[in-house]
Amino acid sequence: MAAERKVVVLISGSGTNLQALIDAQNTPTLPNTRISLVFSNRKAAYGLTRAAQADPPIPTAYLALQPYLKANPGKTRADYDAEVARVVLREDPDLIILAGWMHILGEGFLELVDGIKPLREGEAPRKPVPVINLHPALPGAFDGANAIERAFEAFQKGEISSSGAMMHRVVKDVDRGEPLIVREVPIIKGEPIEAFEERLHKVEHEIIVQAAAKVLDEVKPLQT
Repeated sequence: MAAERKVVVLISGSGTNLQALIDAQNTPTLPNTRISLVFSNRKAAYGLTRAAQADPPIPTAYLALQPYLKANPGKTRADYDAEVARVVLREDPDLIILAGWMHILGEGFLELVDGIKPLREGEAPRKPVPVINLHPALPGAFDGANAIERAFEAFQKGEISSSGAMMHRVVKDVDRGEPLIVREVPIIKGEPIEAFEERLHKVEHEIIVQAAAKVLDEVKPLQT
């Protein structure tokens, strides 16, 4: 029997992309795969409720930057990022997916998940764990926040005819990692932003599952 593949998902909001992953786990689109933890940096994120209501329920964790800094005087944003990495890596995941995660993770996180630094002093670094992110824009366009709104505005000005969504590997530079799956989404003249957004989200729900399957097949292929 093929070994189970474990995934940790990081969220900040309603979790519709998380829901796509929940629905796909252990189906032909994402076989032998279990989401072992959903982690949020917002206490009120509805994605935590989605995880709790899944069958079987998915464990959740929450840690926000400002409360962490307040509770740990002298600690920095890099310390927070490292703490997020420690919580996530305790699950021993095969893959980490950022699905609407609205906090830029710096080297404090990446050095631990990439196996450059150990989790604790005196320990050996762990094997690297791939991290992938969903971004609602095409590679090199509209990096960072509010990508959908910025693309829609650029279309109104006649600067672009379409936008899209991509799944990419996470590196230090925001939204600049190697694209894994890229899908173009046209913007239709005269349509409201809500209609464009709805079509874009449908594409996101497909590519987040496809990219997860692609990377899991690289790091932990199903035994034949």
